[in-house]
Amino acid sequence: MRNRNSKNTKFNEQEEVAEEENGDIVLLQPPPQEIRLRKIALIGDVGEEKSSDIIHGLYALKEMGRYEIPPATKRSKLKIAYEPLDFLISTHGGSASDMFAIYDVMRDIRAECEVHTFGIGKVMSAGVLLLAAGTKGKRKIGKHCRVMMHSVIGGNSGSIFNLENEMTEVRNTQERYINALKAETKMTVKQINNFFNRHIDIYLSADDAVKLGIADIVV
Repeated sequence: MRNRNSKNTKFNEQEEVAEEENGDIVLLQPPPQEIRLRKIALIGDVGEEKSSDIIHGLYALKEMGRYEIPPATKRSKLKIAYEPLDFLISTHGGSASDMFAIYDVMRDIRAECEVHTFGIGKVMSAGVLLLAAGTKGKRKIGKHCRVMMHSVIGGNSGSIFNLENEMTEVRNTQERYINALKAETKMTVKQINNFFNRHIDIYLSADDAVKLGIADIVV
């Protein structure tokens, strides 16, 4: 930028301006825009403590992005809108209960506020549903991100009655997981069951994840 005599230049903390010969003030450099970091990240295993942080963070970011749209006419009502928020995900998975807690909160928030998910590094097990639960068309995945799906894993000990009860609950959890994946992706229940019935971890590339509707864009 050109140097100017101090008599013809006016500075403040927000912008740089120059004074022309006719006395008008001309903006040389636009003031820097306010940087608003509207991002939250799930890095690591999905557990009670981490899910609590994510849930509080999602609701806080939503409210921080709230703004009012002035009515178009005197008879129109004031409208409330929300700036989108970004949710970065890199996880090996974790607790199904805590996954569903985050998922239900995402469903609640995205009804009014776009949730842009971004899978990076690894998106596995419980993380797959969370990536897919972002606002459709706004779900990104890194080119080198690895995606892994498998059936619900349960473990317990005790009497045969307790074990039978536990197995019933595991089957119920898996059914809810499959139905949620169906709702958020392009996969059918049959297709998901075919994956799970192979009884191995199913690894997918970023391109595979887009084809299956787990994400929308490879970056």
